[in-house]
Amino acid sequence: MTWRSEPCRRPGTAGFTLIEMIVVLAILGLVLAMVAARGPLGLHTLTARAAANELAAGFRTARSRAVSENRAIEVSIDLSAHSWRIGADRPTALPRGLDIAVLTVAGQSVNGTLADFQFLPDGSSTGGRVELRDGRRRMKIGIDWLNGRVSVGDAN
Repeated sequence: MTWRSEPCRRPGTAGFTLIEMIVVLAILGLVLAMVAARGPLGLHTLTARAAANELAAGFRTARSRAVSENRAIEVSIDLSAHSWRIGADRPTALPRGLDIAVLTVAGQSVNGTLADFQFLPDGSSTGGRVELRDGRRRMKIGIDWLNGRVSVGDAN
């Protein structure tokens, strides 16, 4: 006669107990509560970063247009209207929740609500810096005057 060393299980008894299911649901509830408490999952950070990248792309477009057309191209930021434009193109809106701070060279700012950056045919620029703030995150766009290089980064 042979004996089995492991207990015999009935078919259909494999699975989770009620206690195991309650523990898993409690853990999932805690994780969900922690995620919900953080707010809208970094929406502000994504908005500020996307706006900074879009504006930087506009600066790069203006620089390449200045070189290819062999003439100075201007980028204007209208602080009161929360928008920017390249030359005489249609304005592009920036999100209303962002605060905009601009540093330009003397003579490039008109009456405090309009800031101008100029890109020259040799690739250089008047230089300056734009800072976008959404309360939590600050993004900085730098424009090098010597070579017109545009950089984007956190200003924190």
